[in-house]
Amino acid sequence: MSEKNLNLYIEINNSSIIFFAEETCTQNNSKIKYKLDDPTTRFERNKISNFDEIFSTIKKNIYLLEQNLKCTFKEVVLILDNFDISFITLSGYKRLNGFQILRENITYILNTLKFYVDKNEEKKTILHIFNSRFSLDNKIIINPPIGLFGDFYSHELSFSLINRNDFKNLQNVFEKCNLRIKKILLKSYLKGVFISDKNLGLDTFFLIEVELNHSKIFYFENDCLKFEQSFKFGYDIILKDISKITLFKREIVEEILNEIELKNTISDEEFVEKKFFQDNNFRKIKKKLIFDIAEARINEILDLMLFKNINLNYYNKLPKSLFFELKSTYSYQSIKDIFKNILKQKDILDGRHLGEISHENILQTASKLVHFGWKKEAIPFTKTKKSLIARFFSLIFE
Repeated sequence: MSEKNLNLYIEINNSSIIFFAEETCTQNNSKIKYKLDDPTTRFERNKISNFDEIFSTIKKNIYLLEQNLKCTFKEVVLILDNFDISFITLSGYKRLNGFQILRENITYILNTLKFYVDKNEEKKTILHIFNSRFSLDNKIIINPPIGLFGDFYSHELSFSLINRNDFKNLQNVFEKCNLRIKKILLKSYLKGVFISDKNLGLDTFFLIEVELNHSKIFYFENDCLKFEQSFKFGYDIILKDISKITLFKREIVEEILNEIELKNTISDEEFVEKKFFQDNNFRKIKKKLIFDIAEARINEILDLMLFKNINLNYYNKLPKSLFFELKSTYSYQSIKDIFKNILKQKDILDGRHLGEISHENILQTASKLVHFGWKKEAIPFTKTKKSLIARFFSLIFE
């Protein structure tokens, strides 16, 4: 029988706190051994609004987890999906003048840029650092060019940061639960890694997530998370507009969008079937009207999130690949098709609907990153000074 381990993962998102016990085996595979989902309204403005309530919830559920599994957890991996995250991209360089680039040169650039971020973002804490670009003599290189000769080396790093007070609050909550935070992972980062792994050769793309009342966009470039932004609207605005103009009840609008195929080729002579009116008096409501309302709202959503989003001006050229994820209990295939058509009209030829990524896939991706790291993640380190005795023995034996 293979040796097994249980690890604790906790996801904090807009609607719940999810507790996972992950079982890993020596064969490097993992599965969810136990799961608890606690709906929450304890986060206001993407912050911990009630420390004692959060602490009580987490302590209670960890106790239940440990009782069911007959184990004690000492550390936790956090997956965050609802805190305010900021991003910074910086470049460092080294003039080589024909000499060879050394590991020490790259380490110095990495630590210097990290020091600069720490110094200038005193109210924030770094969560992730990515090697987003290597350039030697103005040529892009895939891997660190250690050992190569050149005149000018440039190294670009991308930083993901969280507000320091939020970070300390999370630390305090789990310290009170006798848990050490082993690692904090952004869920956008995990999704980006999952998509990249499942689409070989694709390392640059956008992902748009649309929920009922929330939406999010993130940008993955060269296998690095470079940008993320949340919005306080979702597909609910589509449902409300259709309901308001057609006078259909909300639940009927949901049924119509789920069952009727809406396309821009719909004739003006096609009307919503009588079955959708239930006990109400039948009225001639054109399917084309519903399509036009949905298309107008989706256009507005995409403009706000992507095409007219001033926060994306830095990325002056949109990638040709974009994934969008509609999180709903209904399929809403017509809405998905309208999204695709609008993206195609805007020259994003590879616009794909992404089926919701399962908790199992997210957890397996997180487990892989925790145990093996990510090819583009950078880990800065400081070379410690040797003691007098250590330097003495180094002179003899090295």
